[in-house]
Amino acid sequence: MWYFTWILGVLLAASLGVINVMWLEHVGMDEDSCTGTPDECGGKRGD
Repeated sequence: MWYFTWILGVLLAASLGVINVMWLEHVGMDEDSCTGTPDECGGKRGD
């Protein structure tokens, strides 16, 4: 039954990776409210 635990771990890791990418796209692409440096804001600042 080790394979059952192994496949659950692989599926959990893959799902966490997908959720992480979705979260980064949601948070990281909000350039209008970015107050960091131009490099952090994709070349423009939301002053």
